[in-house]
Amino acid sequence: MGGVVNVVSQDMGARPLYSAPMVPLLPGADLVEQGIADLAHGVESVPALLVSIGGPRLRRLGYDVPPAPPGAEHRLYELLERQDPDAAHSRYNALIRRLVSFARAAECAR
Repeated sequence: MGGVVNVVSQDMGARPLYSAPMVPLLPGADLVEQGIADLAHGVESVPALLVSIGGPRLRRLGYDVPPAPPGAEHRLYELLERQDPDAAHSRYNALIRRLVSFARAAECAR
């Protein structure tokens, strides 16, 4: 937690404008930080797929989110189902709620 995430200017495309610390107090910051790092390293993980789902919104907020794998929503659910079939649906929904909560908090913190 508390790592550095590249923030980009919307009018400058994907070129990093500056690096900003991930605010660890935002709900879900741990997942977003890990997801961005995993995507950057080509790791398909729960956090990476979650960040892929929220990529467009996170990019609009200035986070440098690497390109998402296709079908991230389905891939996330399948990964959760492999880990624990009985809890996949509730875990998926909880993760999406954490992502949305992070994005809303980040919008307010701007």
